[in-house]
Amino acid sequence: MTPAATALRAHRTLSPAGTAEARERRARRRACLAWGLLVLNVLTFYHLTWSGMPLILPIPSIVGKGITQASLPAAFLLALSVNRRQIVRPNIFLCLVSLLVVEALITTLQAEHFGTIYRTFRLAGFVATLWMLTPWWGRRDLLLARTHLRVMSIVLGSVLAGLLISPGSAMGGGRLAGALWPTPPPQVAQFAAVTLGLVVVLWLSGLVRGRITLLAVAGAGFILLMTHTRTALIAMAAGILVAGLSLFTANARVRKAFAIGGVVVSIGAITLSAVVTTWLARGQGTQQLTELTGRTNVWSDVLSTPRNWFQVLFGFGLSNKAFNGLPIDSNWLSTYYDLGLIGVLVCATMLIFLLVAAYFSPRGAPRALALFLVTYCLVASFTETGFGDASTYLLELTLAASLIVPSAANKGGL
Repeated sequence: MTPAATALRAHRTLSPAGTAEARERRARRRACLAWGLLVLNVLTFYHLTWSGMPLILPIPSIVGKGITQASLPAAFLLALSVNRRQIVRPNIFLCLVSLLVVEALITTLQAEHFGTIYRTFRLAGFVATLWMLTPWWGRRDLLLARTHLRVMSIVLGSVLAGLLISPGSAMGGGRLAGALWPTPPPQVAQFAAVTLGLVVVLWLSGLVRGRITLLAVAGAGFILLMTHTRTALIAMAAGILVAGLSLFTANARVRKAFAIGGVVVSIGAITLSAVVTTWLARGQGTQQLTELTGRTNVWSDVLSTPRNWFQVLFGFGLSNKAFNGLPIDSNWLSTYYDLGLIGVLVCATMLIFLLVAAYFSPRGAPRALALFLVTYCLVASFTETGFGDASTYLLELTLAASLIVPSAANKGGL
C-alpha cells in the first residue's frame, strides 16, 4: 500500500471521532450562549443610570429593552438547536418551578394589566428554556457553573470599565452601579458576591489556581465593597461558610483556610470595628436601620392589602415587584403578593428540596458549589426578590440543582 493510500485510510478512520468532537464543541458553545442570553434577559435596563445620570453610551430605552426581551426567544431557539430531540432530564426542582408557571397562568384569569400577562408568558418561556438545557446538567466539567462565572465576569468588567471612564456616573449616589449598562448596585453586588464565592469554593476544592483566585477576589471584592450592599456581603459570607464546612473534614486546604480566616477576621474585628460599622451603617440613622431602609413600611402595606380567598391562595399575578411605586424587596412578601400562599409554599419547597438533595449528594466541589448558591439565595431572599419570577436568583437556584444531579452518562448530555 502506498504512503498516500495509508494516509487517506488513517484520515478516514480518524474523521468520525474528529467530527464528533467538533459537534460536541459546537453544542457546548451553543448551550453556553443560551445560558448567557438567559442572564442578559434578567438584567435590569433603564435609559439612565441608577442615580439618574446619563449612560456613557446613550442607549435608547426601546433598544435596550428590545435587547433584553429578544434574548429570551433567542436563548430558547439556541437551546432547541442543541437539543433537537427535546430530551429533558426528569428532576423535581424544575417540576416545582413549573408549578409556579401553572399558578401564574391561573392568576392571569383575573389579570387587569397587560404587564401581568406578559410576565407570565415570559416566565413560561424562561422555564421552558431551562428544561431544554437539562441534558447539560451533572457534567463533570461543571460547564454551566463555569459559564455563569464567565457571564458574571463580563458584567462586572463592564461595571469596572464604566467606573474608569466616568467615575461620577458610576458612583452617583455614593454606590457603584453600571454606567455602560444600567445595572443597579444591588444587582452589581449580587454578581460580585456570587463570583467571589464561587471562585473561593472552586479554590478550596482545588479546581482553581491561587493566582486566579487572588485576582478574582480582589476585583469582585472591590466591586462588592463599592456597592455598599450589606445583604450580598452577609449572604456571601454565609454561603462560603456552609460550603467550606461541607469540605472541612476531607480537605486540608479548607481547614487551613478556615484557621487563617478566623485569625484575620478576629484581628479585623478588633482593629477595624469602627470602619466596618461605618460601612455597614451607610450613613443611615437608627430609625432607617430599624426599618431596613423603609422596607418594613412597604411590607406592612403589602400584608394589609385586602384580599379575597382566591387572592390569598393565588395572589394578584406577576408584578414588577413593587407596591404603590415602592420596591417590596422581599422574596417571600413579593411572592405572597404575586402568587399567594401557594407560591410561597412552592418557593420554600424548592429551597428545602435543594438543601436535602445536597445533603445526600457525594462530598466534593459540585455539592459545595450548590450549597453556596442555595445558602446565598436563602439569606438574600429576606431583602431581595426573584424566586417566583425570571431572575438571576432563579438561575442560580437552577444552577445549584444542576450541580447535585448524578453525572450524565454521556459527557455531552445529548
